[in-house]
Amino acid sequence: MSTLSTSSASHELDIRGLGKRYTHAQARSGELQVLEGIDLNVPAGRFVSIVGASGCGKSTLLRLILGLDSQYEGQILLGGQPIAGTGRERGIVFQDHRLFPWLTVAQNIAVGLRNAPFTAKEKAELVAEHVALVGLSGFERSWPHEISGGMAQRVAIARGLVNRPRVLLLDEPFGALDALTRSRLQNELQRIWQKERITMLLVTHDVEEAVFLGDRVVVMQPSPGRIRRIVDVDLPHPRNRSDPAFIALRDDVLSDFLDVDHDRVPLAVQPAGAADAAPPWRLQLAW
Repeated sequence: MSTLSTSSASHELDIRGLGKRYTHAQARSGELQVLEGIDLNVPAGRFVSIVGASGCGKSTLLRLILGLDSQYEGQILLGGQPIAGTGRERGIVFQDHRLFPWLTVAQNIAVGLRNAPFTAKEKAELVAEHVALVGLSGFERSWPHEISGGMAQRVAIARGLVNRPRVLLLDEPFGALDALTRSRLQNELQRIWQKERITMLLVTHDVEEAVFLGDRVVVMQPSPGRIRRIVDVDLPHPRNRSDPAFIALRDDVLSDFLDVDHDRVPLAVQPAGAADAAPPWRLQLAW
């Protein structure tokens, strides 16, 4: 099956003047502005990374695109049509794989097809195809407790893709993994994206991950969350982390978070347990 329609306009994601505020007792106005003036166009089949420090509204942006919250300012259009609630055309993968422990690998992937208008045979074929896509052939009948964290996250990615969504949203999908597994799954996700050419939006604190995976990096800043700039990553796939051009782009994006004009400087930290496995420039950002 081909994921990407010949009509790429039907897959374009267009965000216009997006703003989001929450009631907040401690805010002077009684409301906290989380997002403000977000304008972002994502052509069909592109991989866009969204990077920023904690509190800049990255995950809130994904929630709005997914349709979990309908109270916002501005517009979110998919294929020129406003999104309305959740829908099969938008899938998501969270940091926590959220597998059901009482279901096998294949059954967990099949959960993504629960409301899909396919026959039982078609569903079985889609599950088998996506098991193979994420490299888990032979583990279809395994239980979540029998597989590693990295394998469980592959199951979550397969579940997010099995519905053939137009857009796959990834909210820190590798944040809970050790550095080596994280690097391997970044390569796997890059391979899957190249094969499927589905539109992907990745939210991450990890600058290197953002540049390695995205062909466009959206740099956000907080208070309220807004786009600081958008960086095109004009590097061929597969990408080489030691390529001078890659390093230059990574450092260019990182410089946004080390700007001495900021009132606060983000801390550069490695993923948990990665002190001996990752070089010091593999940074995540947290205020």
